[in-house]
Amino acid sequence: MSKICQITGKKAMVGNNVSHSKRRTKRKFNVNLFTKKFYWVEQDCWITLTLSAAGLRTINKMGLDAAIKQAAGNGYLTEVKMLY
Repeated sequence: MSKICQITGKKAMVGNNVSHSKRRTKRKFNVNLFTKKFYWVEQDCWITLTLSAAGLRTINKMGLDAAIKQAAGNGYLTEVKMLY
């Protein structure tokens, strides 16, 4: 599974590694991702999502159903793992 937030679409970025030598290298800035279980009332089931911290704040602000619909509309959420 790739390191992409299923709600916001955030993924790892690449930037410069600041060092005091002549060699220029790139470094990878990973996203703060974690898996979280939610109870989806509209579908009456438990689901598991891979979220960033910003995605969790989005769910708290908009609600789970609205955030899932928006993520699916933007193309970030392609599959929802349902737990029964």
